[in-house]
Amino acid sequence: MHTRRTAPPAIPLAKARRIVVKVGSALLVDGASGRLNRAWLETLAEDLVRLRRRGQEVVLVSSGAIALGRRHLGLAPGPLRLEESQAAAAVGQIRLAHAYKELFEAHDVTVAQVLLTLEDSERRRRYLNARATLHGLLALGALPVINENDTVATAEIRYGDNDRLAARVAQMASADCVLLLSDVDGLYTADPRKNAKAAFIDRVPRVTPEIEAMAGAAVSDVGTGGMSTKIAAAKIAVSAGAHFCIAAGAHKHPVRRIENGARCTWFLPQGNPAAARKQWIAGTLRPGGALTVDEGALRALRAGKSLLPAGVVRSRGRFDRGDTVSVLAPDGREVARGISAYADGDVTRIMGRKTSEIAMLLGFSGRDEMIHRDDLVMIDGGADR
Repeated sequence: MHTRRTAPPAIPLAKARRIVVKVGSALLVDGASGRLNRAWLETLAEDLVRLRRRGQEVVLVSSGAIALGRRHLGLAPGPLRLEESQAAAAVGQIRLAHAYKELFEAHDVTVAQVLLTLEDSERRRRYLNARATLHGLLALGALPVINENDTVATAEIRYGDNDRLAARVAQMASADCVLLLSDVDGLYTADPRKNAKAAFIDRVPRVTPEIEAMAGAAVSDVGTGGMSTKIAAAKIAVSAGAHFCIAAGAHKHPVRRIENGARCTWFLPQGNPAAARKQWIAGTLRPGGALTVDEGALRALRAGKSLLPAGVVRSRGRFDRGDTVSVLAPDGREVARGISAYADGDVTRIMGRKTSEIAMLLGFSGRDEMIHRDDLVMIDGGADR
């Protein structure tokens, strides 16, 4: 039942507004020499530039720093100690960033290096800062290149985290599509190296326990993230409303090959990124506080506008920046829920005031909106967009 096609495989990629592409270590670094696979990387850059030129936004999540750095440090093959992995990451990251800079600048594309950890994507304040940075870079036309910040790891570095990190990045960037370029071409019913009868699965409508049980072990010496990490990443991405693709990336122009119908596995989302985010906000069981708005602000919210400080007349409860709060009409009815851009103490200082006064009142320039419309969902039948 998993193999039935309902649409050509390239459609999710062709229709995506924002795409996250994750590249594995085994693709970037030659396993025998430990050198960067530059000829292949040039074709990937050409693919991503082509996506951008047709109006799509691209975020690249790149592995490879440790695999690249260990050769320059003369580290022997095999598992590395934590301090060796961190040292290799520090050496490899600068070479990897330089390569991306050269390749994309040849196409007049500005790249930006962003180092993240899974913790950055899961802790509220770090998540909000990373999300704002990504949105800012994309709005300015840059191509963010993201790698896990292995040099500051406080626990043993787990290869394969970049698979999940790519899904978290898709979640924070509200991406429509995630392409996981790997050394495997997709999901099989069993490990095809061990079972000749293993069947290929080209489409997964839902990640079930049966699908999770199909995950095998890693197949690469330089990148040891196996299928289990890819399926874990798929669950994150589809729950955030993004299509998720596992595809072989070793061929030249790997993204173009997917568009041309190369074999790969697509995990299908339920809804879209905006709807998934709104559903998460609306489903918050215990909002951290409540903001009462005036009639003018209420009309603006129902028309699909953001909530500005001037429209807030009362703040109740204790909450931090990034917490979900209830929005109350003048008569006390809950009409919306949203993610507050300010903590409760700052809200009391700026509510009822003009946006232009925020910097003077708080001593720093915060967001113009108390709750941005992308972070707000109406629950009384008003506009929700």
